[in-house]
Amino acid sequence: MDLSKYPNVTLLDHPLLKHKISILRDKTTGTNEFRRVVKEIAIMEGYEALRDLPTELLEIETPIEKTKQPFVSGKTLCFVPILRAGLGMVDGLTSLVPSAKVGHIGLYRDEVTHQPHEYYCKLPYDLDQREVYVVDPMLATGGSAIDALTLLQKHGAKHLHFICIIAAPEGVEAFVKAYPDVPLTIGALDRELNENAYICPGLGDAGDRIFGTVK
Repeated sequence: MDLSKYPNVTLLDHPLLKHKISILRDKTTGTNEFRRVVKEIAIMEGYEALRDLPTELLEIETPIEKTKQPFVSGKTLCFVPILRAGLGMVDGLTSLVPSAKVGHIGLYRDEVTHQPHEYYCKLPYDLDQREVYVVDPMLATGGSAIDALTLLQKHGAKHLHFICIIAAPEGVEAFVKAYPDVPLTIGALDRELNENAYICPGLGDAGDRIFGTVK
């Protein structure tokens, strides 16, 4: 898949990130390690996704002298995990920005149609004034991501971003078609979706592996 034609898509390319995603892919990785590595990946991806935050010079005093130094300016951020798997990424992101607000969107996938359905939504009241980062480990068909962004827009969000750990080409294409101007940060781009709409080679069901509910 040629991502160069999608200026809003960033595929990260760091050896440590690749290493950690490979740990997630391994079916022998247990719940405790899986959860810890998801948090570490979220920190790494968040660091990259937040690199364009605006800054302003404020005066402080070091032990040596007074000086003006850059601080992040404007309203604090908002991270919105798509439940439930997205919860695994929140701790990593809030460790980068402890002042960020956190909203929640609950979507589940119909096992027959593979389409997402909303069951929960709780968001900060002032989304229109915030940079909103939606997070979900997987971007498979793109349906959940698109529905989440649409819902956020209905609640007033104007500055949207999406961060995922792995993505399928089908999901990226659907996302870009629906939201060509929303920045999309990807940790790894996988080969394809299978007949059950699971990412291949993938890492299984991220929510089950984060919360230890694997059958």
